[in-house]
Amino acid sequence: MMHSLAHRFPGVRDGWARFDGPAGTQMCDLTIQAMTDWMASGLNGCGGGHFAAAIACDELVDRARHAVGQLFGADPAGVCFGPNMTSLTFAFTRAIGETLRPGDRVVGTRLDHDANISTWARACERSGAEHVLAPFDPATGTLPVQNVIDLIDSRTKWVAIAGASNLLGAVPDHRPIIDAAHAVGARVFIDAVAWAPHATIDIEALGCDALANSPYKWYGPHSGVLWMRPEILAELPVFKVRPSINTGPGRFETGMPNYEAIAGIEAASRFLLEEGMDQLSRYEMGLFEPLLSGLQAIDGVHVWGPSGMDGRTPTAAFTVDGLRPAEVSAALAADKVAVWDGHNYAIEVVGQLGLADSGGVVRAGISRYLDLDDVNRLLATVGRLAAGAR
Repeated sequence: MMHSLAHRFPGVRDGWARFDGPAGTQMCDLTIQAMTDWMASGLNGCGGGHFAAAIACDELVDRARHAVGQLFGADPAGVCFGPNMTSLTFAFTRAIGETLRPGDRVVGTRLDHDANISTWARACERSGAEHVLAPFDPATGTLPVQNVIDLIDSRTKWVAIAGASNLLGAVPDHRPIIDAAHAVGARVFIDAVAWAPHATIDIEALGCDALANSPYKWYGPHSGVLWMRPEILAELPVFKVRPSINTGPGRFETGMPNYEAIAGIEAASRFLLEEGMDQLSRYEMGLFEPLLSGLQAIDGVHVWGPSGMDGRTPTAAFTVDGLRPAEVSAALAADKVAVWDGHNYAIEVVGQLGLADSGGVVRAGISRYLDLDDVNRLLATVGRLAAGAR
């Protein structure tokens, strides 16, 4: 097995085992250095001018768009930067809402993070369109393709699906859903926040029409990236101030860009490109296998979602009999193991699983800076808690 890259992440030098990556990873050394260098360079300013710093700002943004485009196999002319995925998706669906009419339909799923549900629901409420959600299979934690396709009809304008479940790790079979949507003239939006850190995404091959994700989930700064087909970007009735640029990605980038974050996004993209997503995924899944099987082997522990290694990201959701998830995460924190508990904004997921009133789940995810010692520490604490609760 390959070694971890913990030495590339200053934030994990404090002895904590950081399984909180699904909520936000530590920044790699390249990201930190790029942001620091940019802020100290004297170039931080505003693009669009004739002096050196302004030109450098424009060049930085252009480089970052191309780096993100290369990472995700996408046309850089559709790459937009913003504060986070949720804010960008609200801006996107607000514009989409201006194009919807009563009788139109938007299809979503109950497997999704609420950033890919409430955003569309609000747009539909204001426009009079219908917003419907496909259920997932609670026994397996997976999304049957037909559940979504059955809701796609001639009225459908957009289908919004998860790249991967942020809570259960399940990765849907996207292509049949995309094909079914396109067959009726609908477009497809993918929330790739929980998917992008763990897999190679080739937007051109995938065929979706828009995709959003968060660089702070893949070793970059707190920020968001939204890609859409350039023709969609050109035609959407975007909410913006009159003097701002009205062509290209700048249409969605309201206000002053966060240039230091964009420098970090470029660096994080380069880190992943140089490391190789396939190699990164092999390491993560090699570490996830003992985590998943170890949790499944502990009496009194229930692992929710896919039971095997296929069709998923390295994220585990589990509960311990007799203990609320918050009690488990607090006990893990006492042993310097960082996890999250609750619904993690996947409120439809915990609702369909019947876990809303019991505190949701404990969520632990693999990042590139973890190693087997970290996994064993988590398993030892969970095993002790489960034994004590019996």
